[in-house]
Amino acid sequence: MRIGNYKVHKTGSESYKSYIPIKLPIEVQIDSRLMEKTSSVLTELGNLSVPSLDLFLYMYVRKEAVLSSQIEGTQSSLNDLILFENNQKPSTQISDVTEVSRYVEALNYGIERINSGFPLCLRLLREIHAILLHDTRGQEYLPGEFRTSQNWIGGTRPGNAAFVPPEPQILDEYLSNLENYINNDEIPVLSRAAVAHVQFETIHPFLDGNGRIGRLLIILILFNSGMLKTPLLYISLYFKEHRFEYYRQLNDVREKGTWEDWIDFFLKGVMSVAQQAISVIKKTTLFFETCYEDISKIGRQRFSIEQVLEYLKKHPITFAKNVASDLKLSIPTARAALETLAKHKIVSVTHVDRKQKTYTFQKYLNLLNEVD
Repeated sequence: MRIGNYKVHKTGSESYKSYIPIKLPIEVQIDSRLMEKTSSVLTELGNLSVPSLDLFLYMYVRKEAVLSSQIEGTQSSLNDLILFENNQKPSTQISDVTEVSRYVEALNYGIERINSGFPLCLRLLREIHAILLHDTRGQEYLPGEFRTSQNWIGGTRPGNAAFVPPEPQILDEYLSNLENYINNDEIPVLSRAAVAHVQFETIHPFLDGNGRIGRLLIILILFNSGMLKTPLLYISLYFKEHRFEYYRQLNDVREKGTWEDWIDFFLKGVMSVAQQAISVIKKTTLFFETCYEDISKIGRQRFSIEQVLEYLKKHPITFAKNVASDLKLSIPTARAALETLAKHKIVSVTHVDRKQKTYTFQKYLNLLNEVD
C-alpha cells in the first residue's frame, strides 16, 4: 500500500473528507538512476566545506530563514533581516521581519539541541515550533503544541478546502510513527528526509507554521545523521523556485503513490542548492581575499580597517557609531575606516541624513543574493 485514503465527516449540512496517510516506512524502488543521483548528491554535500565556517553559517541560516518565510508570504528580504537585527528600521513590515528572525532562532536552537546530544524527536519539534511562533502573527495558534482541532489548507473551511489533513484524534499514532521513522538509521538518510517531509506536511500537526517546520525538519534530519556537518543548505530556495511543481509532487504522492518521482525531485533540489552554495562560497572567499589584498596596501590604518571589515561580515549594514561602540574604537577612527573602505569601493554609502551615514557591505550581500 503506497497511498492513504479519505474519511468522510459531516458537520451540519456539509460534509468533507480528511486524508488518512499510510504508516511509514513505505517500500521505495530505488533504481540505478536514483542510486546514481543519490551518490552524486552525497558527493556534493561532502564538498560543502567552508574556510570561514562561523561567517558562512551565520549568513546561510539567515538566508534559509528569509527564503522559507517568503514561501509563506512574508515580504522580508535578507537586507531587512540584517537591519532588524542591528536595531535599524527595515523597509518592510516589522511583523514580517519578526517571523524571519524567529525562524533563525528556531533553526539555531534545533542545531544546538542536537549538538548537545538531544534526540531529534517530537518534543524537539514542539520546542522549535514554540520559538517559531513566539510573539508573531501565529502566536494564538498554540505555539509548541500539536493541534487538538481540525485544520485545513486552502478555502475558508474544511468543506471547501483544497486539502484536509487527518483528524486530531489520530494524530498521536501518526506522529509517533513519524518519530520512529525519522530515527530509523536502516533507511538511507536522503530518502528518509524526503519521505519524512511529505509525511509531516500531510499530517500537518500544528495549527500554523507547518510549512516552515517541515522544511526545518529536512535540515535537522540531514544534520542529525551527520550528512550535513553544518546547516549550510537552504532547500527552501529550490522549493520557492519550483513552488508549483513542489505542490504538485506532494499531491501526486498522496493521490497516486509516486514516491520515487518525489524522491527524484527532492534529490534534484538538494543537488541544486548544494552546488549553488559551493559556488557562492568560492566567490565570496575570493572576494574577501581581494578585499584584504587591497587593504594590505594601506599604511598603519589598515589594522583598524581590517577590524572593521571583519565586523562588516556579520553586520553588513551599519553606522560609524555602531562600529565604534562594538569594536571599542573612537567614532572618528571607525568613520575613517569606513570611508576608506568606501573609497576602495568595498562598502557603499547607501543613505545620508543630517546626522549620519549608512554603510553597506553591498557586494557581499549581492553575492549571497545571487541565487534568488
